[in-house]
Amino acid sequence: MNTWTKDELARMGRAEEVEVAVRRPDGGLRKRVTVWAVPHGNALYLRSVKGHEGAWFRAAQETRHGRIWAAGVEKDVAFDDAGHDLDDEIDAAYRDKYRRYAGRILDSVLTPEARSTTTKVVPRTSGQQSLPAPR
Repeated sequence: MNTWTKDELARMGRAEEVEVAVRRPDGGLRKRVTVWAVPHGNALYLRSVKGHEGAWFRAAQETRHGRIWAAGVEKDVAFDDAGHDLDDEIDAAYRDKYRRYAGRILDSVLTPEARSTTTKVVPRTSGQQSLPAPR
């Protein structure tokens, strides 16, 4: 199983925002999207504020691969479904990290729709089967 190094997770966890780009079926990258991310345990989690209607989330569900950029870290990643047994803990991580945005902005990642899209972001190593190279 692939995991983040402590340094990578700490740096991305401190980043205000991260950028993600989902791989297309042909291996190319879609346009980067800026999202909020929170570390929890030894993992990084994202949510779609638009729920299942979010374009990046739908694309991630289709191909399950992409790339992430934050705080000087750039990695190819896999997008995995997160178990909903962690929803309350992930909520707490969002509340703690983004507390200065209390109210409607913070609440956008705490709605039932957003919670249903909790995605675990896992680094991919070069030894894994790869998709075609981006054009």
